[in-house]
Amino acid sequence: MRTLAGLVRSGRPKQWLKNVLVFAAPGAAGVLDEWGALWRTLLTFVAFCLGASAIYLWNDALDVEADRLHPTKRFRPIAAGVVPVWTAQVVGSLLPLAALGVAALTGRWKTVVVVAVYIAVVMLYSAWLKHVAVLDIVTVASGFVLRAAGGAVAVDVPMSSWFILVTVFGSLFIVSGKRYAELREIGEDAAAVRATLAAYNLGYLRTVLAVSCGAALLSYCQWAFETRDQAETNWPFYELSIVPLLTALLRYALVLEQGRGAAPEDVFASDRLLQLLGAAWVVVFGLAVYVR
Repeated sequence: MRTLAGLVRSGRPKQWLKNVLVFAAPGAAGVLDEWGALWRTLLTFVAFCLGASAIYLWNDALDVEADRLHPTKRFRPIAAGVVPVWTAQVVGSLLPLAALGVAALTGRWKTVVVVAVYIAVVMLYSAWLKHVAVLDIVTVASGFVLRAAGGAVAVDVPMSSWFILVTVFGSLFIVSGKRYAELREIGEDAAAVRATLAAYNLGYLRTVLAVSCGAALLSYCQWAFETRDQAETNWPFYELSIVPLLTALLRYALVLEQGRGAAPEDVFASDRLLQLLGAAWVVVFGLAVYVR
């Protein structure tokens, strides 16, 4: 039972929050009130959760020695010896098959392809790309884009160019913020924990944060205005949805400057203002989609 509990912890259920991105494209298209679309989106969400957990198991198995030097990661089940490395590798090899099987239940071959590409890219990240500066950030950010694409292909709705750019720059903002927080938190010993942190400095990462934040906001504004025009609505909800998004970006930037953000999922799970802003965005954008 101790090993099983450790396997669940190593699968990082908290990280499944990232997979809600699969609901973005179907939600924006206004099809989540249709049972077929909702069911396929839920299946896609489960497929990405299984795939993500497989990757985390392999990542921890490969990084077991480095994790034992980290102030907090040393308590992870594999690094702490609760879960044997070979057990993590076996389960980590079975879960991708389960993920592809669930993706196939959507009846969309493109969903299977997107989930497979996601698993392959992030596995490549765990094995090699995480050791290459810049590529490590871009690869992790691409995982968010693939999640959004998975939701879109599962229900066969298009993703506009501006929607894709919002996802790209928004994910780049979160990932670079994580590296920024890690560098501030660990300091001189950062390279021993994550090799690419030796190549970064706070000034560079602040530049990436500023560029990605501004680009995400600009892209979202363009997407909101474009979607409003296509919807031919007189209600200003699309435009109003910019307000909670902007405020959330500024709030998260403040969180990073306060020394938090090395674990974005913990920030979102504990910061009440971010949660309130997220809920406000969902309500306003929901009104934009469904009120005509």
